[in-house]
Amino acid sequence: MKAIILAAGEGLRCRPLTLTRSKVMLPVANKPILEHVINSLEENGVKDIILVIGYEKERIMDYFEDGLNFGVNIKYVEQKAQLGTAHAIKQAKELIGPDDTAFLVLNGDNLVEARTITDLLSNCEGDASLLTVKMEETEGYGVVLTEGKKVKQILEKRPGDVSRIVNTGIYVFTPQVFETIEKTPISEYGEYAITDTLQLMIDEGKTVTAVPTDSKWLDAVHAWDLLKANSIVLNAATETVTEGKLEDNVVTKGKVSVGKNTKIRSGTYIVGPVMIGENCDIGPNVVILSSTTIGDNVSIRPFTEIQNSIIMNDCRISSHCCVSNSIIGSNNTLGSYFVAEEKENLEINMNGVIHNAPKLGTIVGDDNNIGCRVLVKAGVTIAVDCQVESGKTVYRHLPRSSVVL
Repeated sequence: MKAIILAAGEGLRCRPLTLTRSKVMLPVANKPILEHVINSLEENGVKDIILVIGYEKERIMDYFEDGLNFGVNIKYVEQKAQLGTAHAIKQAKELIGPDDTAFLVLNGDNLVEARTITDLLSNCEGDASLLTVKMEETEGYGVVLTEGKKVKQILEKRPGDVSRIVNTGIYVFTPQVFETIEKTPISEYGEYAITDTLQLMIDEGKTVTAVPTDSKWLDAVHAWDLLKANSIVLNAATETVTEGKLEDNVVTKGKVSVGKNTKIRSGTYIVGPVMIGENCDIGPNVVILSSTTIGDNVSIRPFTEIQNSIIMNDCRISSHCCVSNSIIGSNNTLGSYFVAEEKENLEINMNGVIHNAPKLGTIVGDDNNIGCRVLVKAGVTIAVDCQVESGKTVYRHLPRSSVVL
């Protein structure tokens, strides 16, 4: 069976991290979300993959190439305009051959384990099958109304809590779906949605079934959702690999993985689950606490504490810093005594819409230079290519190329 992975979108709600990469390339446990999806497909024997790309497509293609290094065969098609999920699937029509009786569709920005895909492949039937999960809070998701296994309606805007069953956006279709996509009307949002295609199939009398799963499925809607995804993946790791060098008097507890050519210096204390990449230089006397991922080529100087955070590649973190519940993008320099304040139940304004973050420090994009003794207030983000002079407090979001003197 072939799989179409939708990976063309930008991920506006994950800015500033998506100013320089697409959402599917955001790292969880030192791998892009998309790589986790591909690994789960490969474990199910699904090796022919069609990636629908668009925003920052070169970064995806450079990383995955033809898929050989990941045990799969990847072909690419481009969605030149973001016109919805049905439109994205349509771009792959020419790569679905006459011998393909059915194919998978997945979103490249959802974290799924292999068993999640197995649940759908083992129970799909009819003209289309969609994978569902039960959620307590369904706001922002399409809810599914069923009679037995048959789907009767998919509600994007529901009248009250009519159902706790949510559409995950993972499907099995027969090739006949392309005929229905051609008839799918444009939505009120100006796009062609695959949920409208499914509703049209139901209205035409075709059989659309729902397949429930209790296996892992996580939709990283906002940048801070990556912290939860990162914690889940780190906690699920079955083994730890230490390929770097730990000096004397380094204390590790729990699952701690250390990459090649990484040096952990004396007096450093690490509580897992923690994953540290290759070619890092950490310590002495650094504290790294649970649910933290550190990328490749990262240096962390003495007396710095990091917990429940994601530090991406090529960062330089000076001494006496405190980074908690935060995401630091690639190629950042943080001066001594940098502090990311954290708070719970934050209300964050994105383009006039309020979003709730359960617990957050800061989110810093790529290529920033931050001086010594800088405090970033809880929930405040720093975009890309910014410079913050020493001794400053950052009270509000900094747009691209800001200079704080």
